[in-house]
Parts: sequence; structure tokens; C-alpha cells
Amino acid sequence: MWLCMVYNETDTSVDFRLCQDFGLILSVFSLIYLLVCFPLGLCYNVLLIVVNLSNKVSMTMPDVYFVNMAIAGLVLNLVAPVELLNSSFTRWHAWEYNNEVYITLLILFNISSLVIMYSTTLLSLDYYIERALPRTYMSSVYNTKHVCGFIWGGAVLTSFSSLLFYVCNHISTKMVECSKMQNKEAADAIMMFIGYVVPAVAVLYAFVLILRIRKESTPLDQDSARLDPSIHRLLLASVCVQFVLWTPYYMTLLVHTVAGAPGYISNTHYLPTYNFLRCVSKLLAFSSSFAMPLMYRQMNKNFSNKLQRLLSRLRCRTQSCPPERSTLQQVVT
Repeated sequence: MWLCMVYNETDTSVDFRLCQDFGLILSVFSLIYLLVCFPLGLCYNVLLIVVNLSNKVSMTMPDVYFVNMAIAGLVLNLVAPVELLNSSFTRWHAWEYNNEVYITLLILFNISSLVIMYSTTLLSLDYYIERALPRTYMSSVYNTKHVCGFIWGGAVLTSFSSLLFYVCNHISTKMVECSKMQNKEAADAIMMFIGYVVPAVAVLYAFVLILRIRKESTPLDQDSARLDPSIHRLLLASVCVQFVLWTPYYMTLLVHTVAGAPGYISNTHYLPTYNFLRCVSKLLAFSSSFAMPLMYRQMNKNFSNKLQRLLSRLRCRTQSCPPERSTLQQVVT
């Protein structure tokens, strides 16, 4: 296993035993995720997307952002089993992948992380706009759909900037251009700043504005155009959960950027601990793919009604259903 490659097979030192324990713990965590969290995340993300897209008329601005995060969660669901069944995460690995597959998985993971973080950030800012200016179209569903498209485009473009460093770090040094760019720390620094620091500052700013406007009592507070009060709790919970689950991963990027090779963590005494924490942090990041739709399902009051309408339409396709009551009244009149 990767954790113990720095030791000899006959080594009986404390570090080697600790390395073996880390490997066993990580293998158990990975299998639990694959058996429990992966199917839950896959089902709930698909359910969230299908239910909202089948009720487009009733979709609100937060629904669009959560659908966007659910799509990114599905991408994480595709990446998770490929990575977790590799020898980097479990002793009972199913395969080993080459550098090309590693780069592909890294691109998909980075794009998903950027989409999730920026969707959360813009949800916070648009929620403030909706509270401050309830009749404006700045945070409308139409505009939000276009914003989500820009989020995906920006995530892809941002990933390409760090992609150059990762690619050049895994190909032959015979290419002069790439030999000058073999710096994974630079790629991690880019992802750390764009993927975490900027969203964290923006979310903090949005929350300050939201708290400020909640303290102010205005006639608009009773406006029917405002979002459901439960959306505030959902927003607060989603932001907290996303940052709790993604912060450890970005902290490992920060550590690798500051103390990368040749550095403190390259010491064989600290390498197993660092790699163990890095893999656990990635498991937490993968967990956001099932935590978010699960929380949306429990805290969004309208989701159950949308799901019932969808199930009713599906039943009516297989068997004849009586016309709705409103339709009967129109016929009688």
C-alpha cells in the first residue's frame, strides 16, 4: 500500500506499525463510503435533479443552485469509486490507474469542487439580494440559470490553468517547456486561492450583509415575494456543511504548497500521517455529494409536494387518471 512503500517489508518499527494501522482504517472508511454514502448520494442527487427539472415552473432561485450542486455531486459520484478502489485508499484495491487516468480524475474533481463552492457562494449573495430587493429580477430563476452556466465554464477554464502544472508534473522531463513547469505546489496554490479563499471571503461578506438586513425592520419584511423562511435555515446549513467538508481538503493543499517537496512532509517519519490525513480529507470532500441532497430533501418544505406531483404524473402515464377538479369545474361552467 502507498502508505508503507517508504518502509521495508521486514521493518518492525513504530512508524511502520502506525502506517499499517492507518492503511486499515482508511480501507474501512473507503468501503463504508462505497457501500453506504455512494448509493445514497447517487440516488438523492438524481432525485433532486429529476424532481426539480420536472417542475420547472415552481423552481426558485435556490432550487437552481441546488440542482447545479447536485450535477457536480454526480460527477463526484463518478470519480469516487474509481479513486477509492485504487491502492491509494484501500488494501483490497480493484485496479491501478496510470497517469492519464489520474489527470482525468483530478480535472473532474477540481471542476466539481469549484462548481460546488461557487454555487454555495453565489447562493449566499443572491439570497441577500432577494432579501434586500424582493421585486428585483437580479436573482431571478432565469438569471440564475445563466449564472450556473458561467460557473461551469469558469470552473473548466480555472482547472486548465492548474492542469498544465499537473500534466507537466507527470510526463517526461525531456520536453523543455514542461520541465520548467513541473511544480505541483503552484497548481495546489492556484486551487487553494481560487477554490477556497475567494469563496470563503465572499460567503463571509454575504453573511455579514444578511445579518445586517435581518436586524433592520422594514415594511418589505412582510412582502409575499420573499423566499420561504425555511430557505434561510437551508442556506445556513448548506454553507456550513460545504465548508466543513471541504476545508480539510484545501488545508492539505495549503500544507503541500507551503511544505512541499523538498520539504517537511517529505520526511519518512511524517509522510504516512500526512498521506492518511490527505486521503481522509478527500473522503470528506466526496461526502458532500450525498450530504447536500440529503439535507435539501429534509429541509426544503416544497420538495415533498414536487415529488408527489411527479409520482402522480408517472402513475397517470401507466393508468388512466380522472381529470383534475379544476378542469371539471371549467367544463361544467
